Amino acid sequence: MLLQSLRMTWRDWRAGELHFLLIALVIAVGALSSVGFFVDRVSSGLQRDANQLLGADLVISSDAPIGNNLREPTKGLQQAETASFVSMAVNNDESLSKLVSVKSVSAQYPLRGHLTLDSGIAQQQIPASGTVWVDQAVLTALNTQLGQRLKLGDQFFTVSHLIQNEPDRGSAFINFAPRVMLAESDLAATNLIQPGSRVTYRLMLSGAAKQVSATQKTLVKMIESQQLKGVNLESLETGRPEMSSTLDRAKQFLSLVSLLSAMLAALAIALAARRFMLRHIDACAMLRCLGMTQTQVTTLFLIEFFTLGLVASLLGAALGYFGHLALLIWLGSFISTTLPEPSVLPALQGIAIGMLLLIGFAIPPILQLRNVPHNLMVRRETGTPQAHTIFAYLIGVVMFAILLVWQTGNVKLAGFTLLGFLVGMLVFAVCAWAFLRAMKLMRGWFHFPAWRFAINALQRRPVASIVQVVALSLGLMALLLLTAIRADLLSAWQQATPANAPNQFIINILPEQKEPIAALLAQHKVDNPALYPMIRGRLIAVNATSISAKDFEADNAKRMIEREFNLSTMAQMQSHNRLISGQWFSGDKPEASVEEGIAKTLRLKLGDKLRFDVAGQQMDVDITSIRKLDWGSMQVNFFVIINPKSAVGLPQTFITAFHLPANQPGLIAELSRDYPNLTIVDTGAVLLQLQHVLDQVVAAVQFLFLFTLACGLLVLYAALQSSQQQRLQEASLLRALGASKKQLSQAQWIEYGLLGSLAGLLAASGAAAIGWVLAHQVFEFAFHPSPVLWLFGLVAGALCALIGGWLGLRHILRQPPLLSLREA
Repeated sequence: MLLQSLRMTWRDWRAGELHFLLIALVIAVGALSSVGFFVDRVSSGLQRDANQLLGADLVISSDAPIGNNLREPTKGLQQAETASFVSMAVNNDESLSKLVSVKSVSAQYPLRGHLTLDSGIAQQQIPASGTVWVDQAVLTALNTQLGQRLKLGDQFFTVSHLIQNEPDRGSAFINFAPRVMLAESDLAATNLIQPGSRVTYRLMLSGAAKQVSATQKTLVKMIESQQLKGVNLESLETGRPEMSSTLDRAKQFLSLVSLLSAMLAALAIALAARRFMLRHIDACAMLRCLGMTQTQVTTLFLIEFFTLGLVASLLGAALGYFGHLALLIWLGSFISTTLPEPSVLPALQGIAIGMLLLIGFAIPPILQLRNVPHNLMVRRETGTPQAHTIFAYLIGVVMFAILLVWQTGNVKLAGFTLLGFLVGMLVFAVCAWAFLRAMKLMRGWFHFPAWRFAINALQRRPVASIVQVVALSLGLMALLLLTAIRADLLSAWQQATPANAPNQFIINILPEQKEPIAALLAQHKVDNPALYPMIRGRLIAVNATSISAKDFEADNAKRMIEREFNLSTMAQMQSHNRLISGQWFSGDKPEASVEEGIAKTLRLKLGDKLRFDVAGQQMDVDITSIRKLDWGSMQVNFFVIINPKSAVGLPQTFITAFHLPANQPGLIAELSRDYPNLTIVDTGAVLLQLQHVLDQVVAAVQFLFLFTLACGLLVLYAALQSSQQQRLQEASLLRALGASKKQLSQAQWIEYGLLGSLAGLLAASGAAAIGWVLAHQVFEFAFHPSPVLWLFGLVAGALCALIGGWLGLRHILRQPPLLSLREA
């Protein structure tokens, strides 16, 4: 039986019966495997460096200096301390500046892992006094070399080494602000840390496992009982949650992209398997006449398909390996560390996926062959599908749902994905059906024979036509969304931001620096450099009831409660703010105006009494208004504003934002030199950097969507192939009745053009709808897609359909009509 099945497989392969199925499986497995290999390598890199993600066994992190109450339970453990914040580094002649991540470290740092410098030797020492260790990006930006000096705050330091690998840098895979590391003893001389500065303090601990575990339990109880705000514990078990969640989100997103390819490939596989079944009905009837049982016939074809599936899955896994290498090349400047080689697991998963798709979507049509009767050779009747065959299709859908859950790791996400795919198919199918009905009604409008032949052909094969439109629409929609729509979204984003919007933010302006800095800005002709007070306070109670992160389910609400707010105070509301309820400050009582977004997140409403802790001082204010902010203005915005009388005596710094023309670079260097405590953020550079990252990620996703387009073309090709025999007979009959070869060729081109154009228009409409939702619900700006989008979709859809039709049906008109009629 096995040998006979292998002979049949080789015969069908030589006859071209299995080529299409092989290609569809290879592309589906390749799309999913490429994501699998990529995620596997990133995950392995994180696991490889797990002992360095913290640089210790346990870490206490806080946004304020760690007090003695937290230090008491840590006695007996090895300790090291770090302080991290962003600031400006200036080169030796103070002509260039760069936003950097400053990190001071104490002796014994790191407690776990190794710090590797440019020498390639793991260091167990910290920078010597008067020196700093930096990332290469710092030297490049400041045009500085090793051995030269740079300035941090009030102090100059000699750059002695480059940092190659840094323990406890949780975001080691992705670098935005480059590192400058100095000794803890040198930090005070810089005068960079002032009241209101944003600093993250970490107390790193290591020791025996039991002692560390006991200390961790004690600290957890202390933090909960004393309701300490802004204090967190990090351990190797909890890892760095922001890294794992980021990786999970990236994995789910990329998996969804590849699963769209798998969805289309599954449809192509089902169509190809059905065509295979229809072409082998006579062969099955002959085998039954020669004495084979139903089980034997079924076994022959099952072995043939499993052999094909195994070969296709192996080729798909190989394609996925090279595909993930392309992803890494696209993200080369985004990933800043050497990743380990991938394991064999993604390849095994790819093979399993290929077999899963084969079982779910190719086997059900093949099972129908066991129902072929002996007398089919005389009576051309195949009967209706049996109940167990329909059940097999249902099993296929269930198996694909299992595949979705497996790849995304999220039942809800998988459910919505499958539902969204089915709804999209339904909408496109309804539109295609309506188009066919309209063409039928308009058939009398066309007097050219080729047009009439094309419209009649569409009516004779409505199911095949609808499948072609749906498949191509889904594939094109995905690509249009990430190409043409992407450009429109970025253009709308840029247009939503005024040309003179602020591109420089200055933070940590001390009260005594307010007037001289305002004068300096005016001297450089900076327009409207308003300086706003900034007060750091923590929300500790609402309506006299203490609150904590446990009172909220949403992650963003928890984060807001755990961190400090940036409060401000002003007599008049900012021009880019708008009241949506309540009224602006009207009396001497403590009042607060709250931004609508944070009010919804924290379930706040007019009349609620808020209690803030500001540097140990408690302040109660009543919510008297809710504001809507224009975030696109790029102006300074605050979640909570209190009336001026409530802010008397509270510690505060100042913040300002302004637009700096490109021809005035000297102002930033002058501010960094004269006021080293300032944190100056060039948002123009940040936006360019973010756009660069976005371009890289979009390019990688577009690479994956090439699989989607290929699968869409495969479905179109399969749909055309499924009607090939019927088209051949129709063409032969029409030629026998007097139709010319030219007329029939024109009719086929018209038919393909109509189907492709409809698919392109539907794809463009779907992409525009999704783009509108993204613009209004996510980016919050007006979005008006260009009419060029529909023109592009129309042309792209027509070209794809014409190419697919030419590939699948180019030989129909070459066969003599008499031969076709004899075979019918």
